[in-house]
Amino acid sequence: MSLATITHGAVAILAGLLVWFFQEARLGADLADERLQAGEYREQVTSERSAADKRVAKASASAAEKYQGALNASLKREALQRLELDGLRRVNDGLRDQNADAARRLAAAPPAAVLEYATALGVIFEDCRAAYGDMAAKAAGHASDVVTAHDAWPSFTPVNK
Repeated sequence: MSLATITHGAVAILAGLLVWFFQEARLGADLADERLQAGEYREQVTSERSAADKRVAKASASAAEKYQGALNASLKREALQRLELDGLRRVNDGLRDQNADAARRLAAAPPAAVLEYATALGVIFEDCRAAYGDMAAKAAGHASDVVTAHDAWPSFTPVNK
């Protein structure tokens, strides 16, 4: 073997090794770039998920706050309606007493026609008073239910990022 063959062989082996190391370094750099991009992508996904979670939590809190406000308003209306109904009952009791007193006075009156008229009027008035009181209570309860349902109904508005 000649010196030129040995030199060419050594140069070829050296060139092969240099190409090998160069390719390995380039592959390592490409792999590092891919890992960096994957890390950035995971970070982006995590931040987007976090932002979405915050938007959902905000919408949920808003809906809960609106529901609770409607419920509190309903409870206040119901308490006020109970007070008004108690007042109505007191007025009705007074009217019933007045009607009973008028019936007693008319009973002592001599003309039979006045007595018959007053008694019939008292019966009719009592029926109307009881029916009106029940109707007012039902109407107030219905109105409260309608307002509660309207106030508690969710309305979703777009949330800005």
